[in-house]
Amino acid sequence: MNNRYVYGIVDGETIEFETDAVAGAEQVYTISHRRLGAVVSDIDTTDPEETDEDAQRHDDVLREIMNQDGGTAIVPMQFGMAFESDRTLKNVLRGARPAFRRAMNDIEGRIELGLKVVREEDADVDTDAIEEGVAGELEPIAAQSVPNDLFSDRLVMNRSYLVDRDDREQFDEAVADLEEQYDDLIFRYTGPFAPYSFVDVTIGAQQ
Repeated sequence: MNNRYVYGIVDGETIEFETDAVAGAEQVYTISHRRLGAVVSDIDTTDPEETDEDAQRHDDVLREIMNQDGGTAIVPMQFGMAFESDRTLKNVLRGARPAFRRAMNDIEGRIELGLKVVREEDADVDTDAIEEGVAGELEPIAAQSVPNDLFSDRLVMNRSYLVDRDDREQFDEAVADLEEQYDDLIFRYTGPFAPYSFVDVTIGAQQ
């Protein structure tokens, strides 16, 4: 298994631990170029199949890194980024270095949290008023937020929030307060996640 599967990019961190990684790998470690480090495991292909199990392992590795040493920032990669050599991967790190630096600055010390607001069946709700009420509580706490798809007709809101780790408790309390305010709504609050929704870095084709 000479190829390298990439989970994400860290700044100046040396990471190495044993875990259930993608495609049966058991070790996660960093390959570095200057201060950037790609967190990788070994894999026998550059085109891995996205099974449910491996997608979960990808996310679990990211979460484990995020929880190290009181909170390690990592620019997450989407599932499937694999490269045939360390040299190729280091060339990618070199070429995308400015973009990774910008992304790292945006997410340093922050986590992604998700909130779906679902109306009870047959409930008649004022969507605009709900969006305004939720925004009034949560937007002042979050550093950024982005909308996600409304994939159900009962889904009133679906939004991701980038929140400073130090503000997590305040954000939790604000969501709890919102739940008490609205009788006909279900609040599905999830996270923390690696900040996929707030990172847009393309690192080139696998080769």
